[in-house]
Amino acid sequence: MSLPEIVSRADWQEARAALLVREKEVTRARDALNAERRGLPMVEVDREYVFEGGDGKATLLDLFEGRDQLVVHHFVFAPGEETGCPRCSAFLDQIGHLAHLHARGTSFAVVSRVPYPVILPFKARMGWTLPWYSSYLGDFDADFGASGDGGEGERGGRAGLSCFLRDRDRVFHTYATYGRGLEGVGSATSLLDLTALGRREAWERPAGRASAVGTLVVDGTLRHHDEYGHRHDW
Repeated sequence: MSLPEIVSRADWQEARAALLVREKEVTRARDALNAERRGLPMVEVDREYVFEGGDGKATLLDLFEGRDQLVVHHFVFAPGEETGCPRCSAFLDQIGHLAHLHARGTSFAVVSRVPYPVILPFKARMGWTLPWYSSYLGDFDADFGASGDGGEGERGGRAGLSCFLRDRDRVFHTYATYGRGLEGVGSATSLLDLTALGRREAWERPAGRASAVGTLVVDGTLRHHDEYGHRHDW
């Protein structure tokens, strides 16, 4: 096995300081990229989509659960399989408590193009409580680039994330990413960085997004997940 070179503490600190300079460059570049992403135009979703979930039929607007933004994970089930894509499963395992997204006016939902009864036993086996919907009866996945010939080498669909913004009853598509675009995503902040309103903190650019649209009072302050307040409906 090839292991790192053994050096003195002083030499390690010097090397670490040099790497920190590069790391800060990457952080600043990532902030700039996120700002550019938030500057993307958006397109209105004028087609009706019907999903099936634990409470029966639902529309795309219903998936927002009254919040300003929605992040959808396109979760792949191969035709005839009773278990979902291992990579999609590993991705969902990384998703933390949704309270941190909800406090910033953002909902998260999983969507799969299989009948809803197929989803339930696998979801129970994995121990997930995330909102999960079937898109089996419509063209949602195809319309948002998550189905076709299998995409990233996955039979039956293409794993990805789609971000949406709503203004009252109007829904807009703001961003999408697939395949390796999901690497490094999973924390609340990394998911928010994909959205049009971002983390809703005052330092972010473009200016004014922290209070934009706004169905909730959002201050961007991180708290324990049980301390945000009942208004967010965890």
